[in-house]
Amino acid sequence: MYKNLFAIAALSASSSLFAAAPNPLSVHVLNQQNGLPATDVTVVLEAQQKNQWVKINQAKTDQNGRITALYPTQQQLKSGVYKVTFKTGDWYKAQKQSSFFPEIPVIFEVDSTLQHYHIPLLLSPYGYSTYRGS
Repeated sequence: MYKNLFAIAALSASSSLFAAAPNPLSVHVLNQQNGLPATDVTVVLEAQQKNQWVKINQAKTDQNGRITALYPTQQQLKSGVYKVTFKTGDWYKAQKQSSFFPEIPVIFEVDSTLQHYHIPLLLSPYGYSTYRGS
């Protein structure tokens, strides 16, 4: 009986080691004008390869203004320079508002010291702020 319990515990522990890791890249867009999440903002992820940008994914923010899994699933985040571009002009047009920034590119470096990178964007029609989140 104890052998079976030990085997079950060992299988359980090993399966949790091989469980899918959370996505290594997420973003969050908050509309500073009204303090609410910015829903349906298109975000493009690119990687710098040989002095040019290569698109690797694109998604839209959810009802909470988030994309929790922007990096392609089943791929390991490699060290390098990346760019996340928030398509804010399109979003403001859909809101029937004008804005100064048609898009907001955020260029950042992945050095493999973190398991997760989070990029929040605080947005208003004529300004924005971003930082490395957690």
